[in-house]
Amino acid sequence: MKSAPHFTWDDLQFFLAVARTGQLSTAARQLRSSHATVSRRIDRLEFALKVKLFERNPRGYVLTGMGQRFIDTAERMEQETERLRADLTVGSAAQRGVVRISAPEGFSNFFFTTMLPEFTARYPNISLELVTIQQIMSLSRKEADIVVVLDPPKAGPYFTEKLTDYHLQVYGSREYLASHPPVESRNDLPDHDFIGYIEDMIFAPGLDYLGEIHPRIKPQFQSSSIFAQLTATKNGLGLCVLPFFIACRHPDLQMVLPGDVDLKRHYWITCHRDLRQSPRVRTVIDFLMEAVHRNAPAFLGHGSA
Repeated sequence: MKSAPHFTWDDLQFFLAVARTGQLSTAARQLRSSHATVSRRIDRLEFALKVKLFERNPRGYVLTGMGQRFIDTAERMEQETERLRADLTVGSAAQRGVVRISAPEGFSNFFFTTMLPEFTARYPNISLELVTIQQIMSLSRKEADIVVVLDPPKAGPYFTEKLTDYHLQVYGSREYLASHPPVESRNDLPDHDFIGYIEDMIFAPGLDYLGEIHPRIKPQFQSSSIFAQLTATKNGLGLCVLPFFIACRHPDLQMVLPGDVDLKRHYWITCHRDLRQSPRVRTVIDFLMEAVHRNAPAFLGHGSA
């Protein structure tokens, strides 16, 4: 009689990729494989285990009850494999591979990208993928290795650490402020044109701050992009709430009510607990923590980056 094949760690990698994405094609892209190969590996694993791990339907692959139980075992094996690789690999050889980071547009474009020359010089064997689209990247499905967020996950198998506080103030272009009535108190603010986020597209509660400054402020121009808001402010379209680390780079902007309006928000860095053991992920997290610490005055609203 022909015995059932034994499954290998490679089969578990295919299983985890399909379990996290629910799609053979997406799993194949992540694994740099083919749709047919992924399907064949899943079939082989189910045959070896003599259990059905997925229900197939037109929308994709859905874990069965046994598949849900098996994913915990597979993720523990993945974690131990990462640890073993880290233990067996020393020095710069451990710092190889691709790391995908998801971060807000402001942090990405006005801080992190300015640090890239230093990072690539220090770690030439690590390739970075930076996602700035304003959506929630799934850590549970590992759509991103590292996520910078304004609000940390409240539960789950995640490593989370505060990256920094940062401060925001109201700004206007010098040209706008010179041609409009002076702002002497918060009660003057509703009489001015304002620039802000599109209310129903605010992706983090911490960005809904206009009402916190004054309940009667109604923005005349709204954008989901902080870069568009900055550009509109520089072009004299109105007043805008901007992080100090962004506005301080633009001498044509002037802070409004500096002794009165000062908002504080936070950036957190988080990743799946399993990935915290990966040398390349640890390297990127440590670099980000160090770079932010060195530029603390800009985030905290004192001096420039």
